[in-house]
Amino acid sequence: NNRVREAVSALEKKDYPRFGELMTESHYSLRDDYGVACDELNIMVGLALECDGVYGARMTGAGFGGCTVNLVDAAGSDDFARLLACRYERVVGTAPEIFQFKAADGAELRRIGESAGTDQHEW
Repeated sequence: NNRVREAVSALEKKDYPRFGELMTESHYSLRDDYGVACDELNIMVGLALECDGVYGARMTGAGFGGCTVNLVDAAGSDDFARLLACRYERVVGTAPEIFQFKAADGAELRRIGESAGTDQHEW
C-alpha cells in the first residue's frame, strides 16, 4: 500500500524516474514474495531495464507468462521496442509481441450536456 501511495505522489509530481523505480520494485515483489513471475517475464523485465530511456518495468496481468508493462521515454520508444524485441528473441528464442501506447486520462463521470456547455445536469 505504501508503494502505491508513493507511486500516486510520484505521478502527481511527474517524477517518472521515481515512478519507474516503484514499478520495478513491484515486479521484484511479485517475483520474490508471491512467486507469480515466470522466467520469460523476468527476462523481459531485465532486458527492458538495460535499455536507454526506460524508467521502469514490471509484469502485468495474472502472471505465469502474461505481459510486461514498461515506462519508456516517448522520444526513444520506437528504438526501445525494436531493441527489446531483438534481444528477447535472441535470449528466449521466441519473438515477442510489443504494443506501444500512450497513457490517457481514463474514464470519468460527466453530467449529460456538461461537455457541451449546456445547463442540463441529468446523469
